[in-house]
Amino acid sequence: MLNNPTAANEEKILGAALALCLQNSDCVLIHRNTPAECLRPPLSDTLPTQCQQLKKGYGECKRGLIDMRKRFRGNKPIATSTELEAGGEKPQGMLYAGKGSYEGVGPKGTNGRDDTDGEYEVFVRNDGIEDIRKK
Repeated sequence: MLNNPTAANEEKILGAALALCLQNSDCVLIHRNTPAECLRPPLSDTLPTQCQQLKKGYGECKRGLIDMRKRFRGNKPIATSTELEAGGEKPQGMLYAGKGSYEGVGPKGTNGRDDTDGEYEVFVRNDGIEDIRKK
């Protein structure tokens, strides 16, 4: 059922860490709520930051297993997270739609035929189409 065994292992590890964090939280130990109740909105705000981060990571991992857009690319590595780097990341181009991924590569303002080290003339080819050639 799962195509990526590492994603399933990561999911199990995150799930176990989240369960352990919930068992040690005040929501379960002191207030005697069930872990499922602690994960729901009114009580989820009282969880420690570590449990909230684990909950978010676990949800993203589960979503990544089903999301067809991430099925081949995989989840984004945690090292590229903008929260950890404390800065924005450069916007990346789309892979298949929109502008190509080679945007910004090569000289600017050329049409691929401009050459600055020679002069060109316009001529008419045998098929009647105008073209340019080096003098």
